[in-house]
Amino acid sequence: MIGIEFLIGCILLLAGVIGTAYPKNPDYLTRLINMEVAEFGLVFIMLAFDEMLALVTFIAVNIVPTLIFVRLIEKKEAP
Repeated sequence: MIGIEFLIGCILLLAGVIGTAYPKNPDYLTRLINMEVAEFGLVFIMLAFDEMLALVTFIAVNIVPTLIFVRLIEKKEAP
């Protein structure tokens, strides 16, 4: 039986990936928000299996790429 966390995670992951790849407004903030949606979708998928796996996935998938993306935004908007 597929859990509700798995289904919600798949929907969020798919919506975030599509939103990041084809944004309506191609600015960096929109892509960052859509990337966060996809990251939380992956965390929900891992939460369907194990809480510790979800925590490790959250740390690895959410924090590191967000820091890299924020640095990219700062470099692009700097004078």
